[in-house]
Amino acid sequence: MKTVKIQKLTAEAFAPFGTFADVLNPSTPSLGSNVHTFYRDASRYYAESSLPLGFSPLVVKEQGLTVTGAEYHNLSCEGMMPVNDDAIVHVCPANGGQYDVSQTQAFLVPKGTIVTLYPGVFHLLPLPRTEKELHCLIILPERAYVNDFYGVDLDDDNKFTLEF
Repeated sequence: MKTVKIQKLTAEAFAPFGTFADVLNPSTPSLGSNVHTFYRDASRYYAESSLPLGFSPLVVKEQGLTVTGAEYHNLSCEGMMPVNDDAIVHVCPANGGQYDVSQTQAFLVPKGTIVTLYPGVFHLLPLPRTEKELHCLIILPERAYVNDFYGVDLDDDNKFTLEF
């Protein structure tokens, strides 16, 4: 089984897959006054849908670091923000629906950091780093999990294990 190294989340390394912003320690351009600071447009979420965005809690139980499946959305981005723990997120570039483990990357997403995945980017559940359960906020257009969801069971050549 192949191994994919978990790397630090950086703008340069993550750029092919989406954007991110550290909500707890923002450092992007801002405006404000003596009582507030607004960090504008820190991460972008592209939405063509007329449907409202849904903000959905997700709880993921610790399950090890072997990956046997993936999903993607053709028409929408997906946002995720780990709340109680750092999360491990694996991604593979959008490419027409064929998973290629040789292009897979994995990132350690610090808790309180919102990640936006571009349409077509393969991913699956964010995994907890240290906690038994990861609480994560998921952002998708309403019912995209039904209307714009493509799941892939990875064949033996594309299954992989994540490691630090």
